[in-house]
Amino acid sequence: MRLLEILSAVPFYETTTAIDNVEISNIEVDSRKVSEGSLFICISGFTVDGHGFVEQAIEKGATAILAEKEVVSSVPVIYVADSSRASAMVAARFYGYPTQKFPLIGVTGTNGKTTVTYLLESIFNQYNQKTGVIGTIQMKIGQESYPVNNTTPDALFLQKTFNQMVNENVDKGIMEVSSHALDMGRVHGCDFDVAVFTNLSQDHLDYHRNMDDYLHAKSLLFAQLGNTYNIDKKKFAVINEDDPNNDVLKRSTSQHIVTYGCTNDAQVMATEINLEVTKTTFTMLTPEGFFQVNSKLIGMFNVYNMLAAGAAAISLNVPLQVIKEALENTGGVSGRFEPVDDKQPFATIVDYAHTPDSLENVLQTIKEFAKHNIYVVVGCGGDRDKTKRPLMAEIALKYADKVIFTSDNPRTEDPQSILNDMTEGIEADHYEVIEGRRDAISHAVSLAEKEDIILIAGKGHETYQEIGHTKYDFDDREVARDAIKAKGK
Repeated sequence: MRLLEILSAVPFYETTTAIDNVEISNIEVDSRKVSEGSLFICISGFTVDGHGFVEQAIEKGATAILAEKEVVSSVPVIYVADSSRASAMVAARFYGYPTQKFPLIGVTGTNGKTTVTYLLESIFNQYNQKTGVIGTIQMKIGQESYPVNNTTPDALFLQKTFNQMVNENVDKGIMEVSSHALDMGRVHGCDFDVAVFTNLSQDHLDYHRNMDDYLHAKSLLFAQLGNTYNIDKKKFAVINEDDPNNDVLKRSTSQHIVTYGCTNDAQVMATEINLEVTKTTFTMLTPEGFFQVNSKLIGMFNVYNMLAAGAAAISLNVPLQVIKEALENTGGVSGRFEPVDDKQPFATIVDYAHTPDSLENVLQTIKEFAKHNIYVVVGCGGDRDKTKRPLMAEIALKYADKVIFTSDNPRTEDPQSILNDMTEGIEADHYEVIEGRRDAISHAVSLAEKEDIILIAGKGHETYQEIGHTKYDFDDREVARDAIKAKGK
């Protein structure tokens, strides 16, 4: 594509030389990925500034540079006020505005995003529609899976991926949208049709100034649904009516609102809820009628996740019978309330709960069916919100008979310092501190007896432990399974 055509998406820019005949074969923000004919966009990141890699990009074949600061270059340079914003504009233009070619659902909230996207994928697949999913665990197009590094990747990656979805005839796009991504503008250029809000509780206060700032970031997804109405392409905001922040989200959007909940009056509601150890049953009431749900997903938080997915699917005209069948056929999500079962006489559950609210949700669920002792193995991540550390400890101690505090992903922090933040001021005596996570899990398993329940919280689906700047192989599920086998011997 001609560079001038790509730049038609950017209203104001300056060039160092004529660009009339410059052709662009691809766009890159990582100089290592540049190839012959690339437009290299210099992004000023938190740790790396792309303006320092212009020479490397040219050596690898870049035919033009887009920048916001002065650079030395032997190829044309296009200067803009904000190269990060411009990257979303030119990427969307280069790939032909792909999200205008299929409905796109964005799911945001502190907890439940992954499960809701997983449920939506199941619903649309049940409806014989091909899906593309971008989430925390992986990216999927149809049945093909790809790894992801961020909950929501950068704007260029997204537009390139959505274009791939168009080429592979995807019917529906589904994406987890983090507060970081919204605040940084990573989803600029994405034409959302449905925005889903799960809930809001304390997290990411290492990044956001306070909870109001965190909520504001979440609200951007709903504001970005647009301000006009198209009868052929209606847009919806799906909002948890039971969350105390629901009114802020409602006021953030001009689009059609669909509410869901269990307590406050909502358009999509769960009644006659019955929570059991192996299943959850309830009646889902909707504007289109009602149906019974008998799900393998456990806990009240999963009732909300199913309501959120059901409400979004109803907004996109999926029949109720399809939604019912999908919810009932869907098993657990990797690392979310996932049992580790090696025929041991006690239960072992691995869950991604890494916020005070998500930990409390999981422990409340366990408390409802626990017959004996509850053991919790939990830590907090390094280089992240420090204010939630004592809260996590307080919640674990409130619900568990025995708590083992341990390392999560310490990253560049001293693991013992993190544990000190968690345990400082604790007056309870039903806890231990075992820094090594493998040792902590093994110790919990060694203590467990018949009908006890062990919760290993914080890392869930992750298959690594990040210490310093290195990721080491570590999977809570495998470590627990090894400890159970060792105990059996």
